[in-house]
Amino acid sequence: KTVILCMGAHARPLGIPREDELTGAGISYCATCDGAFFKEKAVAVVGGGDTAVSDALYLSRFCSSVTIVHRRDEFRAAAVLVEKAKTVPNIHFALSCVPSSLIGEKQVEGLEIRSLKNGQTQVLPVSGVFVAVGITPQTELVKNIVILNEAGSIVTDEFMKTNMPGVYAAGDIRNTPLRQVVTACADGAVAATSALEFISCH
Repeated sequence: KTVILCMGAHARPLGIPREDELTGAGISYCATCDGAFFKEKAVAVVGGGDTAVSDALYLSRFCSSVTIVHRRDEFRAAAVLVEKAKTVPNIHFALSCVPSSLIGEKQVEGLEIRSLKNGQTQVLPVSGVFVAVGITPQTELVKNIVILNEAGSIVTDEFMKTNMPGVYAAGDIRNTPLRQVVTACADGAVAATSALEFISCH
């Protein structure tokens, strides 16, 4: 009688060699999850949106240095975040640059980046690379059934209801401001309660 959609989402990869191999060994897709492992170390954040700049600000509190690598000169992030990042002494910027390869055999020891303006490369001596180039919700199955937002996430209300009666969504697949296990579990509890209420009324 009811369906709860909770297929999750996955972080968009950089698509550079050995990224999969070094995930968990210096490559991370969640600054709040893994940032504390890089205390007093130099790291890079790849991306130019709100998440990337927010991650850089968060990491700057305990990392020795944070370099934001962004493929453009202008940021998609909110201007207030960018301006704040520019005032933090240990945040640096590598603009109009893209990651090209990872340095290190068993652990990240550096990130090679390439300038989109002149093609020159340089190696950032970092121990961690935080990837913040977007999230892809796993909504292919229901894209023509329930309403999605511009990012492809399922739109719900606070009761986890979608536009379809009896259909709910929970976790990273929906329009949530925070993608963490704790919030996904909470969404699941709300969705289950809503589904039970729907069944009892129908």
